[in-house]
Amino acid sequence: MTIAPVQRTSSTAWTDAHLILQLEEVVETELNRHLKVAKEWMPHEYVPWSQGRDFDGVLGGEAWALEQSKVTPLGRIALVVNLLTEDNLPSYHHEIATMFGREGAWGTWVHRWTAEEGRHGIALRDYLLATRAVDPVELERARMIHMSEGFESDNAHSMLHSVAYVAFQELATRISHRNTGHYAGDPLCEQLLAKIANDENLHMVFYRNLLKAALDFAPDQTMRAIADVVTDFRMPGHGMPGFERSAAQLAIGGVYNLRIHHDDVLQPVLRHLKVMEVRGLGPEGQLAQNELGLFLEGLDAQATKFDERQAALLARRAANAARK
Repeated sequence: MTIAPVQRTSSTAWTDAHLILQLEEVVETELNRHLKVAKEWMPHEYVPWSQGRDFDGVLGGEAWALEQSKVTPLGRIALVVNLLTEDNLPSYHHEIATMFGREGAWGTWVHRWTAEEGRHGIALRDYLLATRAVDPVELERARMIHMSEGFESDNAHSMLHSVAYVAFQELATRISHRNTGHYAGDPLCEQLLAKIANDENLHMVFYRNLLKAALDFAPDQTMRAIADVVTDFRMPGHGMPGFERSAAQLAIGGVYNLRIHHDDVLQPVLRHLKVMEVRGLGPEGQLAQNELGLFLEGLDAQATKFDERQAALLARRAANAARK
């Protein structure tokens, strides 16, 4: 069945099938741009294999112990969260392949994205095991639990919700990897995470540009999707064991928190899209735009309160450490 091309009107509610068809040319353009700017890199080159040795168990090696790693406690928590998030790639692939399809430019992008994302988990796990940064038994058990539960998007209302979610999520993941490298305490780890963060940034640009095209073509529906995603955003790893406790530690440590989410993730994408400047919206689009503006004001206020609590807590910790 061939779907006839349609023209944009602000009030028309397009089906996912029509939207996918209309955005196919944009996907092809963005795919070609991505392939030109993406640089090949080899995960094995960023792993210090010479630091590796046998673990206890079948090979009768040395049991893991905390003091064997130079990675900081905060870096260890962040690395595990980041890796377990990457581990759920099969579920993520299923989500976007089901939504976007496997044909044409959409399908080519889905598989290319999956291939690039796949090396992130490979490289992170190799680094963690070679450097003995984490308990390998606990890591494997957490992986089994997390992957057994799978992943289902909170915002799978439409393909526009999916595009909006990944546009913000890819930037959030980039920031998380970048900050993890900064706090990890190992230059090799920071170097590896910089490569991964660069991949995530390129993925963000792809989805952000696609979202911009959708905003031009179907402004009301896209504004609604953006508002829904922003106001109900959760990181993809939220279902992993102990996530809430880990997230709290990462927030206090400065890896990822409300201020970072507001300033470094939401605002850059929204400013690029000029979301609050879009005019000519219908009632639904205007409502979504207003909801988004009010939410961002509230989130900024929450982030300010968090900043104050974080500063007070860190000051107390510093004072306690000085007394010891």
